[in-house]
Amino acid sequence: MSLTERIRTIPDYPKPGVMFRDITTLLGDPAALTQAVNAIVAAYRNQQISKVAGIEARGFIIGGAVATALGAGFIPVRKKGKLPHRTHAVEYTLEYGVDELEIHCDACEAGERVLIIDDLIATGGTALAAVELLKRIGADIVGAAFVIDLPDLGGADRLRAAGVLVTSLVAFEGH
Repeated sequence: MSLTERIRTIPDYPKPGVMFRDITTLLGDPAALTQAVNAIVAAYRNQQISKVAGIEARGFIIGGAVATALGAGFIPVRKKGKLPHRTHAVEYTLEYGVDELEIHCDACEAGERVLIIDDLIATGGTALAAVELLKRIGADIVGAAFVIDLPDLGGADRLRAAGVLVTSLVAFEGH
């Protein structure tokens, strides 16, 4: 099955000229969801992953399933103000503005092998913010996996330049 066919494209959202790639249609298809999770798991099965860090919010869905399949724990990387315990925070630039991510200070032990998961990599700002937060608490970043890459926006290249192995399942030219 083609995962690309299971991803809905919404023109002019959230602003004119943008082609929004919506994975909720993939998430609603049991076979497509299983295929996506299995593909990410296959890429990292032998990497001794101890934790999967899912970026809010769709990264929680894919990341939780990947963590379970890998026998790993799960780390939520959340928007500011959503975590109840002591956190580290980082401000980052989005394609459409500025935001802030947080992670619990005790989300992992120093040296734990962590895989970052999100639904989409565009400019890379969110993923690079997650990398920074995880490194602050001593994580060993094994890689970052995405369902969708928008290569024209350069985010995957920015992650690679930062020394992060990047895996994506489908790519859409343009944005």
